[in-house]
Amino acid sequence: MTAYKPVTIIGGGLAGSEAACQVAARGVPVTLYEMRPQTSTPAHKTDLLAELVCSNSLGSDLEDRAPGVLKRELRRLGSLILESAGRARVPAGGALAVGREDFARAVTEAIERHPLITLRREEVTHLPEEGTTIVATGPLTSPALAEEIARLAGQQYLSFYDAMAPIISVESVDMTKCFRADRYDRGEGDYINCPMTREEYGRFVEELTHAETLPLREFEQEDRRFFEACLPVEVLAARGHDSLAYGPLKPVGLRDPHTGQRPYAVVQLRQDNLAGTLYNLVGFQTNLKWAEQKRVFGLIPGLEQAEWVRYGQMHRNTFINSPALLEPTMRWRAREGLYFAGQIVGTEGYVGSTASGLLAGINAARAALGEGPVVFPQTTMLGALAYYVTHAQESEFQPMKANFGIMPPLEPPVRNKRARYAAYAERAQRDLEEYITAEGILHDITVRQTP
Repeated sequence: MTAYKPVTIIGGGLAGSEAACQVAARGVPVTLYEMRPQTSTPAHKTDLLAELVCSNSLGSDLEDRAPGVLKRELRRLGSLILESAGRARVPAGGALAVGREDFARAVTEAIERHPLITLRREEVTHLPEEGTTIVATGPLTSPALAEEIARLAGQQYLSFYDAMAPIISVESVDMTKCFRADRYDRGEGDYINCPMTREEYGRFVEELTHAETLPLREFEQEDRRFFEACLPVEVLAARGHDSLAYGPLKPVGLRDPHTGQRPYAVVQLRQDNLAGTLYNLVGFQTNLKWAEQKRVFGLIPGLEQAEWVRYGQMHRNTFINSPALLEPTMRWRAREGLYFAGQIVGTEGYVGSTASGLLAGINAARAALGEGPVVFPQTTMLGALAYYVTHAQESEFQPMKANFGIMPPLEPPVRNKRARYAAYAERAQRDLEEYITAEGILHDITVRQTP
């Protein structure tokens, strides 16, 4: 059997763990570096790989929705992250949500027991000059390595802020004021809904917009931009009195069984762990001071006596200008053998991060095996996402989540929205299967996988 030099992977988050699995599944050894617990970050709480630091939801799992299409593709390609998420799944209607610790533990155990993966718990501050390397350090890349990447790029790295929603004990929710339901009765009542009258909503917004926020830490002072898809709730509320009622607190598709009416606004709680004892406030990422969170969020009907297991917080994310630096294979254009993956490349969200990790892992392994690179068709969600982050306008580049808008238009066009989404999904599945067969991508795994 041919002996291959190990592929070095820096970062044990979603992308790094996925990349390690993809490389090892093709018979190529991996050395995976994760700096925790030796060096922590402002957001992580454990030393587990693939720890989720924001929401516990991986987004829609419906096959006619863009995130669902991407999940289906990743499952078809043997994703460790999606397989682990399936085992740690908690009720969330049409979304894929997981128990945080159960999910991270499943990924960690899979990595630790794989015979071709060596896990090293130490910080990497300099990129290896030889061999094949995948940088998957995520949005919380350590300052030393971020500076190294900036020097390599010849330009300053970009940054944006991300924020985490608070978590409460479900036993502390006053269910005489709340009710279980999914929008339009889809699902089995997986969400707890806290309905608000116009007066309750008005008071809540007033207090929220005048509440005290935490001062930015020193390393966050350089850049005060927020990433639009993960705005703190107080920032969104400041945009207008009804911005929350038309955003994360929209009441559409819900009817309060206590009154028989649609509420003016609704705060939804989503299950956060497998045991169903913890719930998070959907869309409530925040940078309010902890005492202010307890006071203001305690105005939400049903949460007056809530037990706050984790308060929300904000942290800085880092990403590179991928259109100027990366090929669609996730390889660094100016350096053979160097790949990037995860949110640091701008594939935003848990599943997007996983997708670029899978792609970088496949291509790093194929390079080690002397095989040609894989570039998935743009008509697949994986291919469209990789193409977007490597071909967007450099001067205005922002991270992107899976969506049908980045895919090539349908020919002929389909006017009906639901039919159009279904057509995108059907085309993506068909083209992925054809590409898998033509390139022998899964054949690589079945032939070389270590028992």
